[in-house]
Amino acid sequence: MTFRRILATAVAAAVVTPVLLISATPALADDKQPTRTQQTPTRQSSTQGKPSIAQLELAAAAAQAVYDEAVKAETAAREALSALLSDTTPLAVAVKTAQGVAAEAATAKTEADQAVVDAKAALAELSDTATDDERTAAAAAVTAAEGAAVTAGEAKDEADAAVVKAMDARDDERVAAATAVTLAQEATKEALADKTAADEALAKAKEEAAEEDDECVSASEPRLTTIITGLPTTVVAGTKVDFNLRVTNGSDETMDEVLPFAYVHATDRSGLDAIDDLVHLQWSSASSSKWKTVDNKHYMDAISPLKAGAHVDVKMRLTVDASAPAGNGVTFVAGDYVNDDGTCGGNPDLEGYEFLIAAAGSKPVKTDDTTPSTTQPNTSDITTQTGASARPVTGTLAATGSSSATSQLALASGAAVAIGAGAMFAVRRRRTGTHA
Repeated sequence: MTFRRILATAVAAAVVTPVLLISATPALADDKQPTRTQQTPTRQSSTQGKPSIAQLELAAAAAQAVYDEAVKAETAAREALSALLSDTTPLAVAVKTAQGVAAEAATAKTEADQAVVDAKAALAELSDTATDDERTAAAAAVTAAEGAAVTAGEAKDEADAAVVKAMDARDDERVAAATAVTLAQEATKEALADKTAADEALAKAKEEAAEEDDECVSASEPRLTTIITGLPTTVVAGTKVDFNLRVTNGSDETMDEVLPFAYVHATDRSGLDAIDDLVHLQWSSASSSKWKTVDNKHYMDAISPLKAGAHVDVKMRLTVDASAPAGNGVTFVAGDYVNDDGTCGGNPDLEGYEFLIAAAGSKPVKTDDTTPSTTQPNTSDITTQTGASARPVTGTLAATGSSSATSQLALASGAAVAIGAGAMFAVRRRRTGTHA
């Protein structure tokens, strides 16, 4: 189930038309009652411009096929490398043969060199009585042996070169096979990434389609109201305050599920620096005293159901970190509903309640509580408190205790940046946890 709220339209208006704020009287400075911010839930198509599920299925199938082929190619490359590392390949055999020839050539060279040594020794050992013919024969033997040694040396060099050439060929073949494995691994990795992305896109599209199949028919219901009571006008940094959020079904029909919405925004005194990370909202229900943090979409668990004319009080807690500077804050509240028949909607008003942030260590002062906005819910047991209390903000964002309209504009602008003007907060149908 999908229901979407554009949270910051009013805030964006404060940025686009600052003259409205500049001409506004600060709400807390002169104690005048401002009007409240109004925001109507809107819906946007989640399928426009996106590929269809059929197209994504084809893409996923194609990516799977490419991945399967990549795995096969990598397996084949690994097997080829393994085979080439053996001693039975033609090039490995050629290396062995060349090494054998080189070994024989080396032996022949060694023998030839020894023959030279022996021939020279024989010539030297001739006695003085040796004839000229004997001396000539011995000298000729030395010459012949030296010639044979030269020939044997050349043969050995050629055989050694042949070994190097054979080994280079074998190693080049193995390197090429190893490179093929590396490339195949990269191809498999890329194919897996593409396959994963295609699978995720398909799964997301199917999930969105399932949500859209269960998408509700949005309708505005101004009689679903949300009002804060008990939030003081000043909160000291380093402390926490408890207050109450009352959600009221002022219509004449039961709302099967109601989801309360709450968001807090704060700035320093200048209004230029947001300090949202230093302020925190928690909630607890009547059925559980455990404090829970408002989720990242600013919703609390569903109230199931909320009968016609009934209300539910949600206990809220605002905590301001001790490191927070003195500044201004505003808490927004709203509510959405989802029915079993497929209808959904929400109150059109996004109400904001202001408070001041006093620096840590400030002396506590007695402050009044927040009051409901001028639009009352259809229930008789909500009373309006009076006095110098925090109140719902104006048509954009009201002043937060500063005497300058500039701080109003800065707070509104800061909220636009922090929330995101036009940011979409999706509410998915939940049936776990209720306040009822």
